[in-house]
Amino acid sequence: MRYKKPLDTLLKEAAETGSGTLKRTLSSFNLVTMGIGAIIGAGLFSLTGLAAANNAGPAVTISFIIGAIGCAFAGLCYAEFASMIPIAGSAYTYSYATMGEFVAWIIGWDLVLEYALGAATVSISWSQYLIKFLHYFNLQIPPQITMSPWEHVTMADGSIVHGYFNLPAVFIIVCLSLLLIRGSKESAFVNNTLVILKVAVVLVFIGVGWQYINPANHIPYIPKNTGTFGEFGWSGIFRGAGVVFFAFIGFDAVSTAAQEAKDPKRGMPIGIIGSLVICTILYVLFSHVMTGIANYKEFKDSAAPVAIAIAKTPYAWLQESIIIAILAGYTSVILVMLMGQSRIFFTMSKDGLLPKVFSKVHPKFQTPYKSNLFFAVFVSLFAAFVPVKVVGEMVSIGTLFAFVLVCIGVMVMRKSDPNTPRPFRAPWVPFVPIAGILICLSMMVSLPGDTWIRLAVWMAIGLIIYFAYSKHHSLIRKGIVSIPTDTPPPMA
Repeated sequence: MRYKKPLDTLLKEAAETGSGTLKRTLSSFNLVTMGIGAIIGAGLFSLTGLAAANNAGPAVTISFIIGAIGCAFAGLCYAEFASMIPIAGSAYTYSYATMGEFVAWIIGWDLVLEYALGAATVSISWSQYLIKFLHYFNLQIPPQITMSPWEHVTMADGSIVHGYFNLPAVFIIVCLSLLLIRGSKESAFVNNTLVILKVAVVLVFIGVGWQYINPANHIPYIPKNTGTFGEFGWSGIFRGAGVVFFAFIGFDAVSTAAQEAKDPKRGMPIGIIGSLVICTILYVLFSHVMTGIANYKEFKDSAAPVAIAIAKTPYAWLQESIIIAILAGYTSVILVMLMGQSRIFFTMSKDGLLPKVFSKVHPKFQTPYKSNLFFAVFVSLFAAFVPVKVVGEMVSIGTLFAFVLVCIGVMVMRKSDPNTPRPFRAPWVPFVPIAGILICLSMMVSLPGDTWIRLAVWMAIGLIIYFAYSKHHSLIRKGIVSIPTDTPPPMA
């Protein structure tokens, strides 16, 4: 038997106000900047060069457009659900309403991989860029406290130093968690500031670099295929789209703030689709300028392709600005990921699937402060002691799995509740959700086998928790939340 959460119950929860509920303070502008904050990380500054050098050449701009279209399929499905069911739980809530409690638990547990481990992954990279930035001022942090115990670095004298823990990564996580406890409005202000800063740097690079574009670097715009699939030609453009696809991940975090939006029915679609459109335009212009200033072949095996392009201009100071933009970008990504994770556990706790501590709201700030504190510790442990490659791949597979279930959910809800008001309707259903499912599944298949093993282990842990605790504390199973009339009553 599938225990679904009735749509009318969800809508009543969305309309609740007062003590014990989240405070509605986010405007449509805040939601757009939240999406941009989650999407634009350092991926723009690194993945662009890799995709150009190894797959698409100057036509990496087309790869970005294709990647954006792939994300848009899932984004349209998210926008329909978020405007229709403006609850903080995102894909978890949508699955609860369409596919039942068990699938909802699986997706809620899976989202920990996207949000909590996503924040851990980004904080580790934030730490490395902070070290680079401090080098400009001749400031050094002992390497032992900037790496996990599984990592080491070779010093200038040839000695090998092993890490103890990653202190800068823990520092940024704790600081942003405390900011989230203070309030959504304050967090949105900081996020808006960071987004404006990093977008400004991107625009400066585009504006300054445009005049140094060498048209010869764009000829041929689509390099001839080498004879190997994925190495230039149109197959390379599509392979490049797979590489840069992950530069778009993060727009779904907007849906976790639905319960704090002033007007979620209008603001959710604007936030999700608006942030995707803006980031796509910036990505295309950025990649066009970068491959125009320097030849795409020069980016091969480079971890800092933007630095190669900047070296072709007389504006060396842009290098420092790019690092500032990366730090700002990473900070806003961590902030949005931590916020999204705490809101998902808040909703799962309200349903009885997790202990009540996760839905405890601060009496003054009206934020799930105990959930924020828990994840400050949980995410810090991963950031301090786990290598970035391990958590990074788990984030990718967890995110794509969530996208697949949301796309399925839209088709199910169109069948089960066809007459329910939809402030925003995804167009061309079922084509859009099916396309989203196929694209996301193809991305999942391309991930390494050990990533699938880690996903299986993580899900096994989640199932143990579900059958040992959640199933027995579920409010809907206890009859506290009404079950649709066509569903048998809960078993004793």
